[in-house]
Amino acid sequence: MVNLTLERIGARYGRREILSDASARVQGGVLTALVGANAAGKSTLFRRIAGHLRGAGHVRLDGAGHNDLRYMPQDTGMSAALTVYESIILALKQGGGGWRLSSAELSKVDETLRRFKITHLADQQLPELSGGQRQAVSIAQTLVSRPKVVLMDEPTSALDLNRQYEVLEALRLYAKENDAVMVLALHDLNQVMRCCAHTMALGESRIQAFGPTLEVLTPDMIRRLYGIDSRVERCSRGCPMMIVDGPADLVSM
Repeated sequence: MVNLTLERIGARYGRREILSDASARVQGGVLTALVGANAAGKSTLFRRIAGHLRGAGHVRLDGAGHNDLRYMPQDTGMSAALTVYESIILALKQGGGGWRLSSAELSKVDETLRRFKITHLADQQLPELSGGQRQAVSIAQTLVSRPKVVLMDEPTSALDLNRQYEVLEALRLYAKENDAVMVLALHDLNQVMRCCAHTMALGESRIQAFGPTLEVLTPDMIRRLYGIDSRVERCSRGCPMMIVDGPADLVSM
């Protein structure tokens, strides 16, 4: 069983405190959402977990080593003169072991292309890709080495509706098949309710709540995080969904 434990971690930029006393224990095998308003500190939390920032507290991995952790930031610039296939091979080999490819490694590359439905892009140059295609390739680069702990900052922001559904389902299956800890920073709370078993709510420099998604994303918590009044209801198929009524200060008048 793979678990990611955050023990009262903090982070600062200069004198400004971004995170304080953030604690949670994230289990593998399911998708976990990280939600919060813009500038709440979601990217900072990811960078702190990934070891790109120093700060108070401890990050502990159980069932995995720090070499098993991959972080996909929002901006993954792709200006290199490589094909998609070459870029995924490069991502696989960055962990070391020389540059000669085994048949097993080639199979990993091919399987990853198929999983995210980008096989048809294999021979295209990275700078020629659309924003959505680049995002799908970034996800493939992140997962080709089969990491056990994955942090993804807004992995669906450039994808159309169909691709959002496909990618989130592929990520859910990856987490289940590999018992992987997967934490996704997402803004679409209806996506979160549909795909993510657990949710971490970040606001006011702290983790305000962490647990099963529908227990965390209550109207009170949504109002606290985003300043809006909302309802969580079920559609005709029984799926939960958030309905926004409007800004909290206006609705309450």
